[in-house]
Amino acid sequence: MTPLAVALCAGVTTLLLSLVLPVVVKPLLVRLGIMDVPNERSSHERPVLRGLGLAVLIAMLVGGAVAVLLFAAPEWGGSASWSALLVIVLGSLFAGLLGLTEDLRGLSVGLRSTALLLTAAGSALGVLVVSGAVTGEVQNGPGLFGDELILMRIANDGTMIPVEMTHEAAIPLWGIALLAIYAVLFISSYINVANFMDGLNGISGFHGAIAGFTFAAVGASMNQPWLLAAGLVLGAGFLGFLPWNLSKPGAFLGDVGSYLLGGATAITSFAALIAGAPLLATIGPMVIYFGDVGVTLVKRVRAGHKWDEPHKEHTYQRIQQLGYTHVQASGITAACTLAASLLGLASLFTGLWGTLALLAGGLAVLVLYLALPRLLPARVTRPHP
Repeated sequence: MTPLAVALCAGVTTLLLSLVLPVVVKPLLVRLGIMDVPNERSSHERPVLRGLGLAVLIAMLVGGAVAVLLFAAPEWGGSASWSALLVIVLGSLFAGLLGLTEDLRGLSVGLRSTALLLTAAGSALGVLVVSGAVTGEVQNGPGLFGDELILMRIANDGTMIPVEMTHEAAIPLWGIALLAIYAVLFISSYINVANFMDGLNGISGFHGAIAGFTFAAVGASMNQPWLLAAGLVLGAGFLGFLPWNLSKPGAFLGDVGSYLLGGATAITSFAALIAGAPLLATIGPMVIYFGDVGVTLVKRVRAGHKWDEPHKEHTYQRIQQLGYTHVQASGITAACTLAASLLGLASLFTGLWGTLALLAGGLAVLVLYLALPRLLPARVTRPHP
């Protein structure tokens, strides 16, 4: 099989399972009584079944395993071609299982925070190890960094020029430490961010699909089959969830799904960054979510509220409160995420000045999104979700 065929096989497998598995998972959730009861931060008005993210978790686990096993075949040239994907699959699994535990029995703030940090640390270390950054060794063949480890330098005219990285040019210890700290904070925080933003029908499904297919595009552009496969698995998993989320009576991802979404997105993003993808391309799908949560928390703290109190003050919630349906408000948020993602993808083909222009464009999209509750017209009647 060709690398593209392997990635497509993994994506199609994930999509089919994500569409079908809820038939099996929903009765189990009903027996367990896992219901989402409306509270101070809810945007729905009646109890709804939650935890359907378990079906997405199983689908992504199987799809990811298919890709890992096919890439691990001898003709692929060794472990380097699938090791990065394996780290993403395992890290996403642990994040999802942590969310499932939260759904089933609940966790204390301290225990949950510790588990999040351990998941993030393990995933970050795994990515750094398989990249060769920790050992200073560069894998031969189609590894995490392709045929050879590639860095970029800026030429006099502002263009980016690839520079071969040798053993002597391996990342120094302090650089590895900074990358590890960044990754732990980045991954653990985005799991929380995805959980905070999972408050409307469709919003997480749209986000997972856009993020996954964005990473797949990055992998295709960089000729990195493992990243292409990881992106397709992520995108297909949450795309398959959408019909179950949007049709009546509906069902929610639960913490298992939102933790999975945050973990898979952040770990894939970090792995792509270490593989040499431009920073904007790796964080484009996450700009709107990070911006919404960050700005909202700052506003609440400045107003004297506790940061962890339930509330409905996120931008996406305020848009829905204007009278827009869940799908409309989620679609608006998804459209802004798509715009930021496309700007990030464009950085694959630009030099320094083009990248700065794209960064400004991404920030402009974020500012526009945050201003939408003041700019959009209110609806006369507010439809029930």
